[in-house]
Amino acid sequence: MTAKTQAAETQAAKTKAAAPVVRFAPSPTGYLHIGGARTALFNWLYAQGRQGRFLLRIEDTDRERNNEAAVTAILDGLKWLELDWEGEAISQFARADRHRAVAAELLAKGAAYHCYCSPAEIDVAREAVKAENKARKEAGRTDFLPELFLSPWRDRDPKDAPKDVKPAVRLKAPREGETVVEDRVQGRVVFPNKDLDDLIILRSDGNPTYNLAVVVDDHDMGVTHVIRGVDHLTNAARQSQIYAAMGWTIPVWAHVPLIHGADGAKLSKRHGAQGVEDYRDMGYLPVALRNYLVRLGWSHGDDEIIAPDDLIRWFDIDAINKSPARFDFKKLDDLNGHYIRKTDDAELLARIKAMLPHLDFKALAELPLDPKAPARADVALAREVAAQLAGVTTGAELAQRFEAAGWEKLAAALPGLKERAKTLAELVGGALYLVAQRPLRLDDKAAKLIDADAKATLAALLPKFKAETAWTAAALEAVVRAHAEATGAKLGKVAQPLRAALTGRSVSPPVFDVMAVLGRDEALARLEAQAG
Repeated sequence: MTAKTQAAETQAAKTKAAAPVVRFAPSPTGYLHIGGARTALFNWLYAQGRQGRFLLRIEDTDRERNNEAAVTAILDGLKWLELDWEGEAISQFARADRHRAVAAELLAKGAAYHCYCSPAEIDVAREAVKAENKARKEAGRTDFLPELFLSPWRDRDPKDAPKDVKPAVRLKAPREGETVVEDRVQGRVVFPNKDLDDLIILRSDGNPTYNLAVVVDDHDMGVTHVIRGVDHLTNAARQSQIYAAMGWTIPVWAHVPLIHGADGAKLSKRHGAQGVEDYRDMGYLPVALRNYLVRLGWSHGDDEIIAPDDLIRWFDIDAINKSPARFDFKKLDDLNGHYIRKTDDAELLARIKAMLPHLDFKALAELPLDPKAPARADVALAREVAAQLAGVTTGAELAQRFEAAGWEKLAAALPGLKERAKTLAELVGGALYLVAQRPLRLDDKAAKLIDADAKATLAALLPKFKAETAWTAAALEAVVRAHAEATGAKLGKVAQPLRAALTGRSVSPPVFDVMAVLGRDEALARLEAQAG
């Protein structure tokens, strides 16, 4: 081996050793929440930009709340967002024996102890503290007792243990001094140890608790940076105590702010969609949602639109803001519209095909309208489908209609549709005229456009269209312009009834594009049906 080769291998080994190991560790109790998706994205970006590793762990220790359907939803959500993780997803529950082994090690070290107190005894002790503090407050005192449970078994002789009681295992946490969390987002956070009780690390039934399992798993997985929501900040203090008791290296902490609604309140159903699958169903593109989510709490100057490669290069946890971010659907819509216009038509068509099977139009159309909630594109599409396509109740059925008409027609319509659409659902809504069956169901505005004068105009145009051999948008526009000039009519006055007769709507893509995409036979048949 040459000196140059050896030096290169040494440098590569150093780079690998310094590369961060991060993880996303959701609890499978429901869908992949948009806040969780952003946390996963932050972890993924941090690893990607530093040649690190992004791992996935399912924190399924709570067997009562664990939901296999939720596990599937989480995995599907991450895949849709295109956040790929290394290796298999790790089940925390499957590692329970290892967690118990660490609890036994802490007992052997004297860093933990058996607690034989029953839940009733703990409640009595806590109520006594509350009563004492109430009395002190009424007496004008301010020296309140910490409202936490101090187990009498911490220093009690184990020989006194009752023989018919299964004990829990508690960490023997320090009572004096402070536990300090040096956080890359929140800064230096100090927790007085007198305010932290001896947390249970092993329940009386032998099952490990969350904080113990997290520490053991993060240590065994080699996690170097824990990037998660700020609601886990207190857990960082408790987990730091377990790390210290085991003599393990504490990871770098980075607790990111929560996401609020546009009104500043905690994000909830009334603010609109919450789960990643909702954003998929509404027709947002993964690249757009990633771009938007990363800007919720992190920034790179004034850049709003950031290319995927730049996101990876620029993202850093030190630039995450402490303050909660506000979710603004209008900004997301504008960003998604930008990416739709920039996306290749073939990819848009593939994403539409992937989106449609997830849509249940009947259920969406029946959702109660909340005037305070942002409008949902999938709900709007469902209502359009109900108005235009009798008998179509699911996205799968709509896909069959497009299949029968020929997907190439939708592909041909996309260039005109995507200039104005903000979501894939809007794209599909604008293309429903392609699969509408004659006689078309005209909406109120379109019906008003087809008056006696309009019918006469359509009747006059029909023979001219039939004589046109080149059925292209340009050729058809020339026919209509010539007719308008010959009759002294304005182009818009002629185009509007054409649009209504061809699509059943007063708003559509450019009308000559519509005619070209529909094809000669279908376009002429629709015009004849309205010409009377």
